[in-house]
Amino acid sequence: MSSRDDDRFRVRPGAPKQRGDAFINQVLRQTNKAGAKVGNKIGKAGRQPGARLGRGHVAARFAGRSLAANARRVAIKARLVNLAKASPRSITTHLRYIEREGVDRLGGAGRAYGPTTDAADLDAFKERSAGDRHQFRFIVSPEGAEQLDDLRTYTRHLMARMEGDLGTRLEWVAVDHWNTDNPHTHIVLRGKDDTGKDLIISRDYIAEGMRGRASELATEWLGPRTEREIQRTMQREVDQERWTGLDRTLQRETGDDGLVRIERFSEPRLQRQRQVLIGRLQRLQRMGLAVESQPGKWVVHAEAEATLRAMGERGDIIRTMQSAMNSRQRELAVFQPGKDSQAIVGRVVGKGLAGELHDKGYLIVDGTNGKAHYVALPPRADLEHYPTGAVVEVKGSADVRAADRNVAALVVDGVYRTDHHLAVAQGQATPDRDPREVVAAHVRRLEALRRAGIVDRVAEGVWRVPDDLIERGRQYDAPRLGSGVAVALKSHLPIERQTRVIGATWLDQQLLGGDKGMGDLGFGGEVKYALSKRADFLIEQGLAQRRGQRVVLARNLLATLRERDIGAAARKIAEETGLIYRPMENAKPISGVYRRDVLLASGRYAMLDGGAGFSLVPWKPVIEQKRGRRVTAVVCGQGISWEFARQRGPSIG
Repeated sequence: MSSRDDDRFRVRPGAPKQRGDAFINQVLRQTNKAGAKVGNKIGKAGRQPGARLGRGHVAARFAGRSLAANARRVAIKARLVNLAKASPRSITTHLRYIEREGVDRLGGAGRAYGPTTDAADLDAFKERSAGDRHQFRFIVSPEGAEQLDDLRTYTRHLMARMEGDLGTRLEWVAVDHWNTDNPHTHIVLRGKDDTGKDLIISRDYIAEGMRGRASELATEWLGPRTEREIQRTMQREVDQERWTGLDRTLQRETGDDGLVRIERFSEPRLQRQRQVLIGRLQRLQRMGLAVESQPGKWVVHAEAEATLRAMGERGDIIRTMQSAMNSRQRELAVFQPGKDSQAIVGRVVGKGLAGELHDKGYLIVDGTNGKAHYVALPPRADLEHYPTGAVVEVKGSADVRAADRNVAALVVDGVYRTDHHLAVAQGQATPDRDPREVVAAHVRRLEALRRAGIVDRVAEGVWRVPDDLIERGRQYDAPRLGSGVAVALKSHLPIERQTRVIGATWLDQQLLGGDKGMGDLGFGGEVKYALSKRADFLIEQGLAQRRGQRVVLARNLLATLRERDIGAAARKIAEETGLIYRPMENAKPISGVYRRDVLLASGRYAMLDGGAGFSLVPWKPVIEQKRGRRVTAVVCGQGISWEFARQRGPSIG
C-alpha cells in the first residue's frame, strides 16, 4: 500500500454513449486524459484543465487537508465503465465475480450489501442499471483493514460522506473481500444521481477527494499510524519486486540531469525515509535497474518502472496460479500467443477477472502436457462459457486458419467447389472424421468470410476466392480476438463425469484418435486413466469389444452416442411440453422459434419450437441474440447454417 501523497490513480473511462451531450463528453475526455498515461501522477486539485467539471470539485480541495503524515493510508483503485461499449454481460460478470466463493472471512462466498441492507438484490440492481450511460467501480483498501471490526460500516460511512460531498444520494452495492493480505471492498456505483440524471463526478474528487475522505475515516477509527508501523511498512517495500511507493519517491527526487542525490535524503521531508531509500537503490542495483555513477549519485534506468510493474503483475499471476492449483505440483507457464505455437488442451481449474476492476478474464488451465497455463482471454469473453472442470483447447488466434489453407490449396482458377473438396476428403477419410462434416466446416468459414466481403458465393457449393485469402482471413480474425488467444470449449463436463454418460464426449474423440499428445504427468495421466474407464463403459453398453490388449470401438460410435443422447433429452422435453419431437434430416431446412438451449454430454443444442413439434439442433453463438424469434436451420453433417428474418442470405455459425 502506498502513501497518500504517493498514491496514483488510474481512471480508464470509455467514450460516452450519447455523443450529443457536450458537457458530459468534455468531463469524460478530461478524466481520460488524467488517467491514460502510465506513471502520470495526478497533482493537487484544480491543476488540470476540466478539474472543476462535475460534482465534488470543491470538496476535493478540502478533503484530507487536515491529515498529518502519520494518517492512515487508504489505497483506492477506480474505473469508469462506459456501458455502451462494454460487453452486454459486463455488469452481470462483474457482480458475479465480486460475490464469488472464497472471498469472505470464513472462505465462503462474498455477500453483497447496500446502504441499508446486508443482503443486496444484485438482480434488481442490474435491472436498474441497464439503461445507465456509465458505471463507477471502486476498490477501497484501508491500511490496517484487518483491525476494523466491521468493514461494512466503514464503507457505509465513507459513501455517506461522499453523498455529502457530491450533493446527491448514491445508489451502490458493495462486497468485502478478505482473501488477500489487504482486506478490501469492491463498490459498484450507478452512474445516476437522485434525480435520474447522469452522475458526473469531478476527476479531482475521484483522484484526491475520495481518498482523502477514506483516509480521514480510517484515521478516526484506528488512530494515527505509529512510527514503528510507518518504518515497518517502508522496510517491507525495500526488497519487493514491484513498483512501490519508494520507487515513486525516487522518481520525484530525480533531478533534471537524471541523477538521484543521496544528500537530498537528509532534508527534513525525507529524513524519515533516508535509510530505506538508500536500501531501495541498492536493491535496484542488484536487479540491474540502477547504478551508482558517482559516490552518492545514482542513476535509475528509464525502463525501471515498466520492468517493476511487469514483475509485479507476473508475481500476481504466479500467486493466482498457485492458489488455483491447490498444491498440485505443476510447471507454471503463461500462454503467449506469439511464442507458443502448439495448442494447449487441458482442464479449467481456475478463472477470474484480471485486475478485478476490468472485464478482461483469465483461465488457469491444467494441461495434458503436464504444465499449468495462465491464459488471458479475449475482450468480452464470457467466463460463464468455461465452467471449472471443463475441457478446453487454447491456441493463438493470430495463426492462419487451417480451413483457409485448405480452401486456398483447392482453388482452381480462383474458384473453390464443395464437390471437389468432398471427393478429396473422402479419399483422406479416417474413422473419426466424416468427409461431409469436414466440408461443412469449411463452408461455415467461407460464409463468415462472405459476410465480411472477402469471398463471393457464385452458386450453391461454388465460391470465388481471392489469391490472398490466407492473409485476409488472418486479418479478419485479428480484431475479433484482440488478445491473440482463441479458446474452444471441448466439453463442459469434467472427465470424471464423461466416463459413464451416454453421449459423444471428448473422451470418445480421444479414444478414436489414439490419445495422442497425452503426457503421463498431471492432467495427462488423469485423462489416460479416464480413457480406460470410458472404454470399460462402452464395452458394457455394447459399443466396444476388448480383443486382447486392444479395444475395438463400434462403427459410427460418435453418431450412435449422439443420437442416444439427443433422443433421451427429446423425450424429456416432450413430456414437459407436450410437443412432438421432430428429428432433423440432413440438408433439409426446419423452422421454429428459438426457445432455449439444452446442454448435453454431446454438446450444446438449441430447441426450435415449430408449434406442433420441436427439434434439437447444434447451438452456435450466432443465434443467442435471436432467442424468442423464429429462425430456420439447415444441418449438413455436423455443420449448420441459420437463416433469420430480415436478412438477405444465410448466416452461418
